[in-house]
Amino acid sequence: MKARAAGWVVPALVMLTACLPAPPPRAVPQERAAAPVSAPVSMPASAPARAKREWPRPYTGELGRAEPNRVIIPRLKVSAPLVVLGIEADGSLAVPPLDHANVAGWFGGGPTPGERGSAVIAGHLDTRTGPAVFARLGELARGDVVGVARGDGTVAVFEVRRLERTPKAEFPADRVYGPARGRELRLVTCGGDFDRARRSYSHNVIVYALFSAAYLASDLR
Repeated sequence: MKARAAGWVVPALVMLTACLPAPPPRAVPQERAAAPVSAPVSMPASAPARAKREWPRPYTGELGRAEPNRVIIPRLKVSAPLVVLGIEADGSLAVPPLDHANVAGWFGGGPTPGERGSAVIAGHLDTRTGPAVFARLGELARGDVVGVARGDGTVAVFEVRRLERTPKAEFPADRVYGPARGRELRLVTCGGDFDRARRSYSHNVIVYALFSAAYLASDLR
């Protein structure tokens, strides 16, 4: 089953490394374009509001829809390419490739990071060979920074507000995929205990972050 809201198709389930949460509802749209980001960017670990001297001048142009291509989490030493995640035939959210541990994915049926609404990035906790891109996601704390490099040459920077661990059967779809007043970001992975018989983790780890500022990628190298 699929759900539609505000012009977006929303997955009926979230699935990450054998995590099966629950049905979500909404998201929101917009637009824009410029110079793609090809090289990784470098960012301070503290939010712009807390460490202004370490950050360049913010980008003040409008942030419309621009496909994200990299997620950067300085505190965790993560700089990972992003692939777009669609919806599977059963209504579940597709997952990043298991054979690439350092790749995360963004939900293409919702807002892009930097647009108004709740943008969602998902990553594996582990793969068949060991820890994956979001293995340490649960270590993030309020005030930590997450950057998302966008295809228009900008980097949208978000400040972590809170972290939630929830049983997969009680996945808070409304909070993750639902409408947001501003520009927000959710990072999602698996957590808790791994049930070898079911090949499933017991929980999801969800990071909620609010938009802080945008920068030109060329100013963050």
